[in-house]
Amino acid sequence: MSVARALREAGLDALDARVLLCHALNWPRSSLITRADEPLDATQPDALRTFLTLAARRRAGEPVAQLVGKREFYGRDFQVTPDVLIPRPDTELLVEQAIAIVDAFRSQAGSDRGPMRVLDLGTGSGAIAVTLAAERPGIEVVATDRSLAALQVARANADALLDGRTMHAIRFLAGDWFEALSTAQLAPASFDLIVSNPPYIHRDDAHLSEGDLRFEPRGALTDEADGLGPIRILTSQATHWLRHAVGAPHPALLVEHGYDQGAAARALFHDAGWCDMQTTRDLGGQERVTGGRWPNR
Repeated sequence: MSVARALREAGLDALDARVLLCHALNWPRSSLITRADEPLDATQPDALRTFLTLAARRRAGEPVAQLVGKREFYGRDFQVTPDVLIPRPDTELLVEQAIAIVDAFRSQAGSDRGPMRVLDLGTGSGAIAVTLAAERPGIEVVATDRSLAALQVARANADALLDGRTMHAIRFLAGDWFEALSTAQLAPASFDLIVSNPPYIHRDDAHLSEGDLRFEPRGALTDEADGLGPIRILTSQATHWLRHAVGAPHPALLVEHGYDQGAAARALFHDAGWCDMQTTRDLGGQERVTGGRWPNR
């Protein structure tokens, strides 16, 4: 069976087939073109068997990211297991918003303020925390998750993707939301920016039983209620953990949410006393990230 025939007969979306075949062969994508006529059953029989097995598992619904053990996010390959949410392009919007806040903070804060401190709640694979530490060296990041298995994945990604200097800029803590900070005896008013991609899918949403979501940790997808529970916790409790100083940049909160939750998220921010609320749309034009600033008083 040639490379081209293997791709045709895999019974998969063309992109999925290419990713899985490259993974099985340990080839760059370009080799699928330059070696399209190579007879895999003769030259790479073990790799062909691996590919056919992976293709069968993909046809049964398993996510490609879990089959190959990684997913690209913000230009870096993050390790992925069934214990973590698969990083998605929508969350890159949250990272972009956070980077803009970091840059604004650095341009406004006084030299005696020290490094900017960022808190990533529900870090999962560590995609947000690791990316921020890599993109903006010098910031300090605390990343929390209630899943010890997820924290193990996040630490592995930090080890693989950050150099020694930035790797030590991230501290991983186990615990549910802000409880992780209390358990670790962190002082209140410790952070300048809090970010989170919480479980925001409604418990009755049909998507939970479809596609890749069937294979991802349910607790990272839904709060088993209306999907707004974590955002209520974040908007109501975040201010206790944000630094406040007269004349300093206002501390901020950024939250990813569902495409139809923008108005509800803004209302929760407003009711909790936040100001300058803004919702940003993703590449599909859907409301995806809402942020607000806590007024320094």
